[in-house]
Amino acid sequence: MNIVCIAWGSLLWKPAPLKLASGWHPGGPRLPLEFVRKSDDSPEVALVLCEGARPMPTYWAYLDAPDLDAARAMLGEREKITPARPDWIGSIPPVGGARTDTRIAAWLAHMRVDAAVWTALPAKFDGQSGRVPTADEVVRALDRLPGDERAAAERYVRSTPPHIDTRYRRAIAARLGWHAERDAHVTRMR
Repeated sequence: MNIVCIAWGSLLWKPAPLKLASGWHPGGPRLPLEFVRKSDDSPEVALVLCEGARPMPTYWAYLDAPDLDAARAMLGEREKITPARPDWIGSIPPVGGARTDTRIAAWLAHMRVDAAVWTALPAKFDGQSGRVPTADEVVRALDRLPGDERAAAERYVRSTPPHIDTRYRRAIAARLGWHAERDAHVTRMR
């Protein structure tokens, strides 16, 4: 079984402990993404799936995993997702309570790939899972961060590939000056 991981955020530049069997490739399924997840244990506002957001390009890489359960477990470990939240790891075919996605299923069929996993964390803001903040709320939250936390949040935004050009990213760039790094790149398959 060939299994891929679909990614768009920090997995691209910091995949460990995810074991990749290839580099990241452009041309993944276009998915609705936005900077709408403020986790309790991280200063960043993460880029996550957000229905209603504009579809953005994603990346994909083959995983070094013997089966779909191992791939899901590996991604869960990387994303610090507990087994109690199997719906926060998407997979096709859907197993163990995983979320599925028709856009990813269509892409897999087109690519002739057997299976895929992806991070399916919901929006979160002010400690409320599922709460989608406004762009103004995100900018204010980022602007209030002190020193090292602010630097980490800025690094996350700047490291996200520049062509993932969301409405919130534009607000962050306009108000905080956090523009995408021109040399941000993704490791390609050799």
